[in-house]
Amino acid sequence: MTRATLLAGVLLGCGGGAKELLDTAQLEETQHNLPHARELYQEVLRRYPNSSEAATAAARLQALGERRPDDAAP
Repeated sequence: MTRATLLAGVLLGCGGGAKELLDTAQLEETQHNLPHARELYQEVLRRYPNSSEAATAAARLQALGERRPDDAAP
């Protein structure tokens, strides 16, 4: 288990805020752990949908080729 994965688990377990989740997602992305980065970006969107971090998470998901969880299928 990587240190970033452990950190993400701790943050999710103790209610880490939007910024902490976003920071961890970005770290996972830079370490090329894209499945976990996507999961964390989606978590930001679910838990903090009206935050500035959610806007960033949505943009990163789009850049990674993934739609927002609440987008309707075409």
